[in-house]
Amino acid sequence: MSSVSPFRAALVQLRTGRSVAANIDAVAKLVREAKSLGADYVQTPEMTALMERDRKALFANISEEEHDRALVVFRELARELKVVFHVGSLAVKVSPDKAANRSFLIGHDGEIVARYDKIHLFDASLANGEVYRESNSYSPGETAVVAELPWGRLGLSICYDVRFPALYRALAEAGAHFLAVPSVFTRQTGEAHWHVLVRARAIETGCFVLAAAQGGKHENGRETFGHSLIVDPWGGIVAEGGVEPGLVMAEIDPALVAQARGRVPALEHGRRFEVSGPGTQRGRLHVVGKAS
Repeated sequence: MSSVSPFRAALVQLRTGRSVAANIDAVAKLVREAKSLGADYVQTPEMTALMERDRKALFANISEEEHDRALVVFRELARELKVVFHVGSLAVKVSPDKAANRSFLIGHDGEIVARYDKIHLFDASLANGEVYRESNSYSPGETAVVAELPWGRLGLSICYDVRFPALYRALAEAGAHFLAVPSVFTRQTGEAHWHVLVRARAIETGCFVLAAAQGGKHENGRETFGHSLIVDPWGGIVAEGGVEPGLVMAEIDPALVAQARGRVPALEHGRRFEVSGPGTQRGRLHVVGKAS
């Protein structure tokens, strides 16, 4: 990685609402601003185009991938601006009663380089009475994904995935130098765990972590934590957002990945083992082509 030039990454922090058109406009404005500030790679949070908790309203406003209006605009935007555009996730219909929480990595030419469906769905009851059941509306993904960027390999994930370190170990062992964690963390869980989890995934793998987040009080009543983070392979916070929508930017030097892994070669020392028994599941990992 020492021969690869640094690049400029931009995280778009959002407060996505219930109007897909308004959300698309807000994203496009910030992506254009990021490009004007020199961004080579731009990432948006989970649920970029719509934040809707009501199941009926959700399915009334989403469609199959090939008809998704946000994706059409975002592909054209990447093509126009010549930027690698990582759409943190969109809700896309995969059956009459289920959606996928799907991330899209779009190359400079507007072509989709990689797709990733969120593997771990957030089904939780929080202490403050908030209840989340993503599995009611979404089908989980089954395949981990690593994609080629011009500057190295990117491991894809979404939000709740960050609590499952084995996924990130697998991504790093598949050659990932950078990890993406676009998210919609609740304020309560974010205050307790966000910084710790994101920094831990960087430290464990020796990867940069790029984590665009939603922040503030949304139209649907949900309150999200914000604090989009760029963390270096040693676990240091390079850039951080607050709660308001905006940009978080930093220069990413891929050479730091090799340096961190050379200092603590944990990926080389990890003991290989398998656990078998009732309920054991083995996932798949997919490496895809380069985002040129």
